[in-house]
Amino acid sequence: MNMHTNRGIFRSIGAVSVALIALAGCGNPGDVTATQQDQGEATSSTLTIWADADRVSVLKDVAEQFTDKTGVKVNLVQKDMGSVQQDLITQVPAGKGPDIAIGQNDWTGILATDGVIQPLELGDAESDYEKVATDAFNYNGKIYALPYAIENVALVRNTKLAPQAPTTWDDMVATAKSVGAEYPYLLQVGDQGDSYTMYPIQTSFGSFVFGQRDDGSYDSSKLTIGDENGVKFAQWVQQQAQNGTLSTSMSADIALSKFEQGASPYFITGPWNISAIQKAGIDVAVDPIPSAGGQTAKPFVGVSGFFLSSKTTNKIAATDFLINYIGTADVQQSLYKVGQRLPALTAAYDQASKDSIAQGFGKASENGVPMPNITEMSSVWQYWNATEVSIISQRGDPAELWSQMTDEIQSALNK
Repeated sequence: MNMHTNRGIFRSIGAVSVALIALAGCGNPGDVTATQQDQGEATSSTLTIWADADRVSVLKDVAEQFTDKTGVKVNLVQKDMGSVQQDLITQVPAGKGPDIAIGQNDWTGILATDGVIQPLELGDAESDYEKVATDAFNYNGKIYALPYAIENVALVRNTKLAPQAPTTWDDMVATAKSVGAEYPYLLQVGDQGDSYTMYPIQTSFGSFVFGQRDDGSYDSSKLTIGDENGVKFAQWVQQQAQNGTLSTSMSADIALSKFEQGASPYFITGPWNISAIQKAGIDVAVDPIPSAGGQTAKPFVGVSGFFLSSKTTNKIAATDFLINYIGTADVQQSLYKVGQRLPALTAAYDQASKDSIAQGFGKASENGVPMPNITEMSSVWQYWNATEVSIISQRGDPAELWSQMTDEIQSALNK
């Protein structure tokens, strides 16, 4: 399941292509790794790149600079992000896909397993990125994309209603009650569920989906979501539903609207809603999510990046474009400005973090864990979301529903 589509991060837009000719230069395109140079590859005169509307607006300038410096033209194809993953799977094997495609780290396992992307050789440049960003695209010990943005949920706070950050979950609830708020906090659920947004609360109960290896990668042979900590979280979810705080009628749009109306001082959400909130004239601060279960809340950290097609005939040029152009502080800062998601490149990350809101999301991400990119996650999302909806809808005992979910996930993993 594509959690990014559920969160409404990307707009659906028609596909168009824009051929770009050179105007100005930047970067150091000569810095291609020795491995690539040794391949003796004949570089084609055009790179095709798939990207969404917001990123295309930035990439136009970058592509012009790249073309001017290298002579390689760039064909930008504007894509609906909801279709990119499947289009890569169907078109790359037929030789109709792009050389480079924008995407999310949780696609990595499926795309790598299907053989439509190839590892990107970052070399010494790997250390220039936030570790969580490169870890997010690490699959079976290899990095499969050039990361450009980091995102996670945090506690967005209306500073007029709540001038100070809450120190505990109970403090948060008490503050909301003291100002007569309709809700102690807002969190989207919707009729499909949203285990992604609820995950930091779940982890505060000590409940995680999979065990992790020493290197931080997920071990799908160790399904831990069904342990007693998971059951405690499920019971808490039921309590929140019974008191009216969690509801399947609370869609993403309604949660945002309620926050804009002042229905709660607090909104558990991500950077994708900040622009709308600010346009509504609300002054906000961003804080780590307090613990509901007694342990540290650990949000999923999603990372956006650019994948390298396994069928590209332009590997040298494509790698050059990614590492020496997309991988520059100026470009990553520009991408940050159109998406409000912290840059993956450390130099740009540090610059963006001077903004208090970006800094708040960054602080919340320090306790985060990478969004799982293993192929098994598609089965997990399906049952996980459905079970949380069942609990919130009062369709049974939460412990029994959680146990049934665990069995269903395990059966799917065993296939």
